[in-house]
Amino acid sequence: MSEANGPASTADTQGLVIEPTAEQLADVSYDANGLVPAIVQDVETGAVLMMAWMNAETLQLSLAEGRTVFWSRSRSEVWRKGDTSGDRQWIQQASYDCDADTLLFRVRQEGAGACHTGEYSCFFRDFGA
Repeated sequence: MSEANGPASTADTQGLVIEPTAEQLADVSYDANGLVPAIVQDVETGAVLMMAWMNAETLQLSLAEGRTVFWSRSRSEVWRKGDTSGDRQWIQQASYDCDADTLLFRVRQEGAGACHTGEYSCFFRDFGA
């Protein structure tokens, strides 16, 4: 974890608790609905696993718990990835892009994978194939 991302410490789980600065949290740019896209990537392989939405609360929960926590637009509620499927994502690194309008989480994927279809990655369909 680089200093630019803030200090990190090991959690009781397989993820890291990340302690962002107030300035880093304030930097994040949310859309009109208070949401920011969060890309999830396998820390070992580099595979992009999924994209979901976070709000300020779920971003802070993710960093504090060391696992991904998202905002469900369809259910209008907080959801912790893997609570029902067992396919949890343990955060190893958290970053935000140059415009501060997209988040990137590098994770250790637990279980079968990230996709609700049973695929390891949500990006299993290629154009032109």
